Amino acid sequence: MTVSTATGPRQVPAVLRFADPLPGLPGRTEYALDALDDEGLLFALRSAPDAAAPRVRLFVVSPGLFFPDYAPSIPTDALDGVRGRPAAGPAPDPVLLSVVHPGEADGEHPTANLLAPLVVNPHNGRAVQTVLDEDLPLRAPLG
Repeated sequence: MTVSTATGPRQVPAVLRFADPLPGLPGRTEYALDALDDEGLLFALRSAPDAAAPRVRLFVVSPGLFFPDYAPSIPTDALDGVRGRPAAGPAPDPVLLSVVHPGEADGEHPTANLLAPLVVNPHNGRAVQTVLDEDLPLRAPLG
């Protein structure tokens, strides 16, 4: 799967496995990453089928494409969480994705969560969501 980023296209596995469930989505740790356009700008993150719970779909984007100055410092524990076991050598440069809120009313612009990015290891598909210790918006307008 090709994800367009501010530094160029990056290859990411089509299935992401989160170390812990995303907040508010208990029990779900595996998601398919589906491109919604040919440019690799907008994606759907769809939870794996589970007989005990309905499927969930989130929209995600690469934040650096929409916010060129977005260059957060990713905490070491988040990088360790996507490295996998055994932790041999440094973690590869992660791919960051931001969850998009589509807007609630007609004419309301969608927003991206810059405060809590998804940190993805492009080699193994392991992912975590981390809350940054920076002054970043939870809902930054897209376009």
